[in-house]
Amino acid sequence: MIPLAAALADEGTPGAPSLLAVNVGLPQNVSWQGRTVYTGVWKRPVSGPAMVRRLNIDGDGQGDTQGHGGEQRAVLVYQIQSYRHWQQHFGRDDFDYGQFGENLTVDGLPDDEVCIGDRYRIGEAEFEVTQPRVTCYRVGLRLGEPQLPALLVSHHRPGFYMRVVREGRIEAGDRIIRTRTGPGALTVADTDALLYLPARDPAKLRLATRIPALSPGWQESFRDLVKAAETNGPDATDGTAGRAPSHDEPAWPGFRPLQVTKIVPESTTVFSIHLAATDGTPLPAARAGQYLTLRVPEAGRPAPVRSYSLSSGPGGDGDGCYRISVKREPHGTASGYLTSRLRPGAVLEAAAPRGDFTLDEGTGPVLLVSAGIGLTPVLAMLHELAASGSDREVRWIHTARSPREHPLATEAHALVASLPHAREHVFYSAATPDEYRRTHATPGRLTTDKLIALAIPADASAYVCGPASFMADVRAALTAAGVNSAAVHTELFGALPSITPGLTGQSERPPHQPPGPLATGPSVTFARSGITTPYPASRGSVLELADACDVPARWSCRTGVCHTCVTPLLSGEVTYSPSPLEPPDDGQVLICCARPDTDIVLDM
Repeated sequence: MIPLAAALADEGTPGAPSLLAVNVGLPQNVSWQGRTVYTGVWKRPVSGPAMVRRLNIDGDGQGDTQGHGGEQRAVLVYQIQSYRHWQQHFGRDDFDYGQFGENLTVDGLPDDEVCIGDRYRIGEAEFEVTQPRVTCYRVGLRLGEPQLPALLVSHHRPGFYMRVVREGRIEAGDRIIRTRTGPGALTVADTDALLYLPARDPAKLRLATRIPALSPGWQESFRDLVKAAETNGPDATDGTAGRAPSHDEPAWPGFRPLQVTKIVPESTTVFSIHLAATDGTPLPAARAGQYLTLRVPEAGRPAPVRSYSLSSGPGGDGDGCYRISVKREPHGTASGYLTSRLRPGAVLEAAAPRGDFTLDEGTGPVLLVSAGIGLTPVLAMLHELAASGSDREVRWIHTARSPREHPLATEAHALVASLPHAREHVFYSAATPDEYRRTHATPGRLTTDKLIALAIPADASAYVCGPASFMADVRAALTAAGVNSAAVHTELFGALPSITPGLTGQSERPPHQPPGPLATGPSVTFARSGITTPYPASRGSVLELADACDVPARWSCRTGVCHTCVTPLLSGEVTYSPSPLEPPDDGQVLICCARPDTDIVLDM
């Protein structure tokens, strides 16, 4: 094996590609920002031959098998030429073989020449190029350079994965011989740029979907991009096709005062709060299913921020007002104030209605499925269907403990009765015999068998809201009943669960203030988690602050493609370091590299 220092120093005329080192490492627990990461990114060079098998090299392993490893990502390749590039970029001279988490350190095979589908023979084994490296945070962790994942893309030096076509032994010093050229001549660098960078070439996008050797996860992503371009027009390939379809801009920026006009008790624990503009003008129409984010100064310091679904139709009660229905939670700071001490005439601060859990404009059957207070957004959809006199087939399916804990039941029943093709199915798990007789509800919980027994139309669009376990069960039941899983839409109250693959021993603690003395920087409010805390200058990004507060953040490498967290920015301003490769839409913030310039409120 050529020592790395000698390989780095040899910048002469490139010769035939060769294998400089074979690197392996089993997953291990590594401390990172107060957490433990289970990762196999630490690789060490092997002395002598190494056996390459279908899923791995002997002695190698991966910590996060969702984004790494498996047949399509059995072997990771990185070039000595890129080692030199990063050595100069970071001004470092402490690299060793396997520094970038690669299995094979090679001389040659640059990312802008190697194509997806190329095959190479090394020693006794043969390989096929399947995809660029996933831009995972672990490579930055390994090097101690947090910006590296983004830099790998922007500098067009990601490296690439290969699958094993023929097993066999390989050894440092082996020649690398190309045995087949991939169809389409789409290079690794071009493939990586198609996914992660703006100004996408539509022809290359379509080409990428037709390369059989490309990993299924990447093929799926490119098919989504092509579909988005076809839906949104050719301009969508300038970078917008990579994002979720943009929704209407919020009706107003930041927060504005809204006045409480009336408060109506709907049950012993649920109260409807009606809100109007302070100047008496009609409020902008909201889409049924959207939510309103409130800042409640009178409930505490700092003012708690909470989000509540609108429970009336897009036009409110016909008076240009909004209605939210709030359940009093034990020890709930905001809900306790709103349901106990709030009075008509009070003023609350509200961000504009947001959310994409909204009713489609189709003509097929609609299922509105809810549990407990989760009925509020689907009740707004029922209002919209009734207001338009819809002739769609509608199923209203709700589960609660008893009629005493079933708010707005009379209202929902009247709306269902007003629709020509609507049916109501109510399930109570703890009602009295008299309550069952009086309400005609079905005893027991909503189960898969009970849902299938309702003869749900297979072509229905379903809207499901309630606790996470309820929604997961309903989704599985609807799929078992023949409903297309893509037609099942869900809305979870509160913060979404974290997605942080490879982190072990994750805390189950609720969100909290960060440890140590409070900082003095701009305040950051995580609206869904109800946490407001000053931003510490010593902490890197908003994502790192969320992590310190145990605020759930959804960021991961899934299906071979990295998804970082984009969330609505309700108020305030941020800057980025490093600058994102593809800036988020207006009103959105990319929390993995955002730093607040002013007090900010995030919908997460």
